[in-house]
Amino acid sequence: MWSVAPLYLAGFTTAFGAHGVAGVLGTQSEDIGLSLLGLGLMLALYDVAEVILKPLFGALSDRIGVRPVILGGLVAFGAASLLAATAPTPFVLGLARFGQGAAAAAFSPASSAAVARLAGKERLGRSFGRYGAWKSLGYVLGPLCGVALAQLWGIQALYLVLAVLAVAAAAWVLCALPRLPVMPRTRYTVADLVRQSTERGFLVPTLLLATTTGILGVAVGFLPLLAVRLDLHPLAGAFAVTLLALVSALVQPVVGGLRDRRRITTRDGGAIALGLAAVALLVLALVPHGITLYASAAVIGLMVGTVTPLCFAHLAEVTPEERLGRTMGNAELGREVGDAGGPLLVGAIAGATTLPVAFLALAAAGLGAGALARGALRDDAERTPRPSPG
Repeated sequence: MWSVAPLYLAGFTTAFGAHGVAGVLGTQSEDIGLSLLGLGLMLALYDVAEVILKPLFGALSDRIGVRPVILGGLVAFGAASLLAATAPTPFVLGLARFGQGAAAAAFSPASSAAVARLAGKERLGRSFGRYGAWKSLGYVLGPLCGVALAQLWGIQALYLVLAVLAVAAAAWVLCALPRLPVMPRTRYTVADLVRQSTERGFLVPTLLLATTTGILGVAVGFLPLLAVRLDLHPLAGAFAVTLLALVSALVQPVVGGLRDRRRITTRDGGAIALGLAAVALLVLALVPHGITLYASAAVIGLMVGTVTPLCFAHLAEVTPEERLGRTMGNAELGREVGDAGGPLLVGAIAGATTLPVAFLALAAAGLGAGALARGALRDDAERTPRPSPG
């Protein structure tokens, strides 16, 4: 437990930073001198860096070890945060935002690989559940604490807190995380890489993660919009998103423990969770109301809290240790694509038709992904020990 704990803080740091800065930039864009387009570009820089670099840093952690990549990423995150604190101009903030995303792209997949190796086969679900819970807690506290810090002491205060968090996590990693040996590498041909990327044991869980984050991204962006359209209090949408993240944080360790005891599988759990999320979206589309807003947010949080630990534990169990970093980096890439693609899909369909029609389309996509998981994944894959490197 002690050796894995600093990785939980690392996960909290990236989530707290990404959403905390986004929340502050959204509330202070006019004071900073950002146009709406500039704000959109500023927010996107973090995700752009992650999409480009996560697979690369994941593969690098397989080559040189997870510990130096995690340490380097956390130190770089702290440095980028300090840069923003010293000169919070639009250009510097954009540079820092990209730097934070690049740093998170380094330590995030490497941390997932380290969690998998330290947990052992019998505790994969529990460890990933706790790791995901701490990230969800960062998503909850980031916007709330970030805006509070910026209002009380200025935007620099948030970046200073992020720098302290990153340095503290790096110091804890340095003291507590053991030096995990680099596994012997096998030479892979291009055909091998294509085959590994299209195996159902990788492709289906990654698709589930992408669908989950797509629905999550839509909920985070469109639940506040729906609350406004329902003439609710301006904070109602924010509270709905907070409820979603809290449910996710509470559910993930529980689901992870059930998975380790073989009480739930990725195949069944993923299909049921996405089915419930589809029902929630259907209800939002057909019966928009304050009650259904919060009920749907809670159900979507349940889906996120169920699918995330199941899929990451599944990926860790079926992947040889020699390429855990690459697999986690590619899976994280799938999540980022879903996070961007879900809101884009709903926005495009809503623009051409209506928001309820867009919710129905997303519900259909969720049902399709769940059905694919139910049909394509095999339960026995989760009972097979992870192959040793050859």
